[in-house]
Amino acid sequence: MLHTLEVAALRIWMRMFGMTTALLPFRWPRAFEGSGSSLELVRFMAANRHRRVLVVTDAVLLKLGVLDRILAELDTLGVAHVVFDGVEPNPTVAQIEAGHAVLQAHGCEAILAVGGGSPIDAAKLIGALARNRKPVAKFAGLFRAWRGMLPLYAVPTTAGTGSECTIVAVVTDPVQRRKLPAVDLALMPTAAALDATLMTGLPPHITAATGMDALTHAVEAFVSRNARSKTDAKALEAASLVFRYLERAVADGSDLEARQQMARASHLAGIAFTQAGVGYVHAIAHQFGALYHTPHGLANAIAMPHVLDFSLSHCSHRLARMARHCGIGAEGASDREVALAFIARIRAMNARFGIPQTLSSLRPDDVAAIADAAIAEARFTYAVPRYLRRSAARELVAKMLPPAG
Repeated sequence: MLHTLEVAALRIWMRMFGMTTALLPFRWPRAFEGSGSSLELVRFMAANRHRRVLVVTDAVLLKLGVLDRILAELDTLGVAHVVFDGVEPNPTVAQIEAGHAVLQAHGCEAILAVGGGSPIDAAKLIGALARNRKPVAKFAGLFRAWRGMLPLYAVPTTAGTGSECTIVAVVTDPVQRRKLPAVDLALMPTAAALDATLMTGLPPHITAATGMDALTHAVEAFVSRNARSKTDAKALEAASLVFRYLERAVADGSDLEARQQMARASHLAGIAFTQAGVGYVHAIAHQFGALYHTPHGLANAIAMPHVLDFSLSHCSHRLARMARHCGIGAEGASDREVALAFIARIRAMNARFGIPQTLSSLRPDDVAAIADAAIAEARFTYAVPRYLRRSAARELVAKMLPPAG
């Protein structure tokens, strides 16, 4: 009875939260798309009279020369810049503070983030820290960047996180071994470039994991109880693009059409989940990242089929609608049958990409803490189709344990 009352209260709260979200004045970034669009973005940034810019990226991208043309264009346009390449996967509080120190030392007035979700998330929090003088951990939660952030321009080099069009930034607290999501309208970038030419060197396993991350965003936004027609349209298009182009991008990294369409899928899914929210896939994946440094896309890909199995009884009609939109499921089959085919397709894609069904680093002793933390993360923020009890959450996470021996 207690669980029933709790779920009813959560449903009421999330409905109110969803109604509030629908009224928020989202300011979507100006999007430049296509080969060479990253240089268009730089020219747009210069036209906005930013003369001293902090470039946030990671050391690998810098070493590989991915930023060479962008940095050269900044030089040509007379835009002074300093590079902070200290961002690592699952960026930490210390990395945000280090980037902010570089920004302050050089008097930068805007930020250009080039990379995957980690550099873009880090750039958001660096920019917020510049305007809001408080500990990084204090940005965790809802609407904590009261004074906004510096103008941010984003160039994603992976097609997955959609961070270039979201109001979310996630930072890791290694001391408490947890991830801290910050959510604020002020964290939306000013503009973004979806440039497939910067993604052609991405290894197949990263292409696969980040692509499955985009699919997770689309699916969780679509089955969310806060989904609505405008988020549905973007989630459906994003999912369709992933099923059509991800395997091509994994098989041939130089396939510019596949890369560009995956960049678009990631962007659309980012817009969808920014408004509709995510769910238990993310809640569990965040714990994997905090405890084991599991790449976020990989964690989502592993968790997604398991969570959909659990949620099926409460969202089979929604999964079936997405499946049919993507050409999955037999004609005349019931919603449940089509939804099961959809989940089976996700498992099959994971298998073809070499993504396991379990997490090798997951330890039995951590299952309870991960399950409890996932429940706590989702409780008042994610409008999931079906809520987890503690025992069911632990059973769900335990399914991702590696085989014994």
